[in-house]
Amino acid sequence: MGASGTLHDRATGIAPGRWSVLLTLCISVVLSMTTWFSATAVTPELKAAWALSDGQVAWMTNGVQIGFVIGALASSLVNLPDVVQLNRLMAIASILAAVVNATLLLEPSASLAVLCRFLTGLSLSAVYPPALKLVSTWFVRDRGLALGAIVGALTLGSSMPHLFRAITQAIDWHLVIALSSAASLVAGLCFLLFAKEGPYPFGKAIFNPRQIGKVLKDRDLVLVNIGYFGHMWELYAMWTWLLVFVRSALDGKISLAHTSLVTFFAIGAGLLGCIAGGLLSDRFGRTATTAGFMIVSGLCALLIGFVFDGPTWLVVLVAIVWGISIIGDSPLFSAAVTELCDRNFVGTALCLQMGLGYALTVLVIWLMPLIAAFTGSWHWTFMFLAPGPLLGAWAMLSLRRSPSAIKLAGGRR
Repeated sequence: MGASGTLHDRATGIAPGRWSVLLTLCISVVLSMTTWFSATAVTPELKAAWALSDGQVAWMTNGVQIGFVIGALASSLVNLPDVVQLNRLMAIASILAAVVNATLLLEPSASLAVLCRFLTGLSLSAVYPPALKLVSTWFVRDRGLALGAIVGALTLGSSMPHLFRAITQAIDWHLVIALSSAASLVAGLCFLLFAKEGPYPFGKAIFNPRQIGKVLKDRDLVLVNIGYFGHMWELYAMWTWLLVFVRSALDGKISLAHTSLVTFFAIGAGLLGCIAGGLLSDRFGRTATTAGFMIVSGLCALLIGFVFDGPTWLVVLVAIVWGISIIGDSPLFSAAVTELCDRNFVGTALCLQMGLGYALTVLVIWLMPLIAAFTGSWHWTFMFLAPGPLLGAWAMLSLRRSPSAIKLAGGRR
């Protein structure tokens, strides 16, 4: 019975215990990813306490982005996920992220603080991508939902420092940093003790620079990447500067703690978008789902400036809808690459997509406060993000018309 049951599970793509593993991974990713935006959540306090310029504040987040890009590419070059067991790799990385993040409590210089954020991103590059790979070893059926859950966990984890900040009435930035480090430490222990690979392992996915030309010559992959770049143009800039925007828009209308709470709900609501995106893409297809989310997200980027002056409930509503739509399509771009790409250069295609996408976020995060300074206010600044998702939606709808799109989501374009 046991052997036949195992064969049946392999044939149907349903592994026993997969949902409990997914839940464990999601909780652990939420906890570890709190370190990503720990400093961003207390930007106003750090800016005042350390006399930081807007440019230095931007690099506090950009340091994480750059560290993540370099770490992801380096780990792929040496094939780190195949050298170290995935759960051990994620455990070590999560613990390192906790330690480096906690170093901010020593109040280093601005340059050393940026270095700490860089090392945090470097560590998290060995948590998030391996988590996506590990959960995929448990899911053949419902993989879109499973990947959506992991990206949703990243989203919720990224928003948690804003919650920590909101519930600490004195708004002590030290406590926010300490809580996020403690959460990442717990995540490391959970990865080590409870996460394990499933019955559907992948082959090696190695970055090979000589294969970049093949990726760039494939029209369908180019369209997927344009979609992804449009998504990334918007995502991290919104996550980084939303607290500043909300504070500016709702100044005098709600307390500082409540602005952090609004930011938490807006970013954290992306968890719902990720789950919805996974479910919708498995049922209705990748291109239709991604285009739909990006159109809504782009419209929110345009609309939020028009509601800047209130009422408060409308600002909050648009921010939450934006938070849901801005991330719901995220896992679908990687899924599309794995479905369209020649298996011989899947690793190169994925690393190129992620590396260029996160590098793009560095530029946009840096540009946003410059635009705000040039216009004299954050009022219309987010409109600058709208072209990204709208261009991305065009790319995915163009891909939908390609004959190769039949490979997506089991024939559901």
